[in-house]
Amino acid sequence: MKKYLLSALLLCWGPLLFAQHTFQAIVQDHDTNTPLAGTTAYIKSLNIGGVSDENGTISITDIPEGSYKVILRFVGYEELVVKIDLPFPKEMNVPTYHLEHEHEHEHMDEIVISSTRSSRTIEDIPTRVEFIAGEELAEKGNMKPGDIRMLLNESTGIRTQQTSATSYNSSIRIQGLDGKYTQLLRDGLPLYSGYSGGLSLMQIAPLDLQQVEVIKGASSTLYGGGAIAGLVNLITRVPEEERTLNFMLNGTSALGLDASGFYAEKFGKVGVTVFSSYNLGSPYDPSDTGLTAIPKFDRFTLNPRLFFYLNDQTSINAGVNIVSEDRLGGNLEYVKGNEVTDPYFEQNLTDRVSTQFQLTHTTEQGKLLVKNSLNFFDRRIAIPDFTFAGEQTSSFSEVSYLHSSSSSEWILGANLWTDQFRQTLGADSQPLNFDQHTLGAFVQNTWNMAPQWTLETGFRLDYQNEYGLFPLPRISMLFEPTEALTLRVGGGLGYKIPTVFSEDAERLHFRNILPIDPTQMEAERSAGSNLDINYKVSITDELTLSTNALFFYTQINNPLLLQAAGNNYEFQQPEGYVDTKGMEMNMKWSYHHFKLFVGYTFADVHQHYEGNKTEMPLVAKHRLNNVLMYEKHGDFWVGLEAYYYSPQELNDGTIGQSYWILGLMTEKKLGKHFSVFLNFENFLDTRQTAFDTIYTGSLSDPQFRDIYAPVDGFVINGGLKWAL
Repeated sequence: MKKYLLSALLLCWGPLLFAQHTFQAIVQDHDTNTPLAGTTAYIKSLNIGGVSDENGTISITDIPEGSYKVILRFVGYEELVVKIDLPFPKEMNVPTYHLEHEHEHEHMDEIVISSTRSSRTIEDIPTRVEFIAGEELAEKGNMKPGDIRMLLNESTGIRTQQTSATSYNSSIRIQGLDGKYTQLLRDGLPLYSGYSGGLSLMQIAPLDLQQVEVIKGASSTLYGGGAIAGLVNLITRVPEEERTLNFMLNGTSALGLDASGFYAEKFGKVGVTVFSSYNLGSPYDPSDTGLTAIPKFDRFTLNPRLFFYLNDQTSINAGVNIVSEDRLGGNLEYVKGNEVTDPYFEQNLTDRVSTQFQLTHTTEQGKLLVKNSLNFFDRRIAIPDFTFAGEQTSSFSEVSYLHSSSSSEWILGANLWTDQFRQTLGADSQPLNFDQHTLGAFVQNTWNMAPQWTLETGFRLDYQNEYGLFPLPRISMLFEPTEALTLRVGGGLGYKIPTVFSEDAERLHFRNILPIDPTQMEAERSAGSNLDINYKVSITDELTLSTNALFFYTQINNPLLLQAAGNNYEFQQPEGYVDTKGMEMNMKWSYHHFKLFVGYTFADVHQHYEGNKTEMPLVAKHRLNNVLMYEKHGDFWVGLEAYYYSPQELNDGTIGQSYWILGLMTEKKLGKHFSVFLNFENFLDTRQTAFDTIYTGSLSDPQFRDIYAPVDGFVINGGLKWAL
């Protein structure tokens, strides 16, 4: 009886016991078709895998019949997931799979964000952070190698607002708010605030940047006053084990020239980086208005830094940033050097010297960070019959400590910020001088509440010598219900000390502006919140979709307005507030070498004064960012971009027209070390002067209107990059 039972069992289970199959494949480099020895293949559902040999061949045996997903991984390449059905048909050849080189900006889990001061990667931070890094940074840097205006302007929810029709001065607007509410930092240090704000975007070349980090909404817990709309942190490159040497040469059809170089190297316990650039602009008027759309300028930048690695735990770096520029715009013939009767002109002579110091000491559970910067900025503004000049001297010092454990992370710190301005030319009777200092202390905690929940709370207390105490709480929550879905929600308070350095004052060249009396003013205070939703899905093995939606609201009380007062202008605080609400939507489609980026911004910004509600001027309520990219890694890429701006309310009560801007950008590798790039910016030649005016009055005494569209039109730029 037992013999018959055993035979029956063998008849039933035999096919299952012996129906084991083998997965075999060849893995190669996508671009060169060379075998990738050492590629791992893993079947997660069975917890089995294999490694490819020197021919790129992988074999995994003893696999039951069925359908499986095989994950192929190799260092430096993008992960590939393939679906297989076993057994393979007998007539089927051994399949070959090709892995593509990884793209740094797509692997968010490998990006460590500096702006949050945390040791966590971007995926684990409750605070919403956007970043531009790797190849994306290089691609955007090609378009404007002499400054970062274009680099930021192409991001959803951010706009660089031109404040001068002839000198090209610009500021950063986040979610429709005035540029004075955005902090621009370099390695976490405030080097570009105040008197230099209107020119800073035009004086920063991007070649030495490692990544750009953007936090939208109140960020005052860690960075104090001024970060009401958000902050932009420029993270610079540091020495690596291998020497880095980069050069970029760029020329434009508007007769501009940009030459930049970056060098970095480690020598044992010492490292060095040196960045230098020379930028030259020729006077350019594509619309025959007689005024410069691009001014004449001559700028030199030098930024050397030394790094000392005292031991495995302690390092120090120190450097100096030197910028000198002569910028002249206005009457085209006058700027060219020709004799002109009664010309209009705008000249900016600037000199900047700033130092940077950082000490880092790391232990098993924490990190001590000491930072300091000293900044000197000298600027002279000249227009017909008036000259304004001044010197701004500021300093920033901070000590912070990061303590990490398995379940939480604490950041504690204190800082001192000093700011002094001395007017040297202008209205002597009422100079715009001030002396301010702010002492602050902050604490932030990030707590892993549960496997899917992370809570971040923070509190800052600032004391400002003229405006008193500012308590600033902040909270953010991260929820990850699945690997594909991430939600963030947060909010906080912020403030901004009243300052004469604003976009409106820049437009007037600080002429006839009365100083601010701290006894008659209050600080601007804000409250804001946002909800962020991220979702990523693989539609097929080749087609993926990443989506992001951000909903935001910010209200600013006690807003500062510049109003006419007889022959002068004075800052006032009418009863009311300014608020912005809206959403940002981003979608990214990836299919083989093709990538499509679609971004939409809806910004509804209003002024509520004395019971009246009006739209904020110079805000495009609807904006589209579209980029279609074809990129063959290590060979070439080409991209087509299209940006739409809806009609904008202007300060004179009129409505500006809507418009599109289209561009084409390309780059081709020439061997291992060289590449050439060519860009066609705004090839539809969209210009405000083509469908509207930029000034009223005469050419000798122009009364400028708001600049809400490009004035330089179609410009071609191209050049050569050399990397060792």
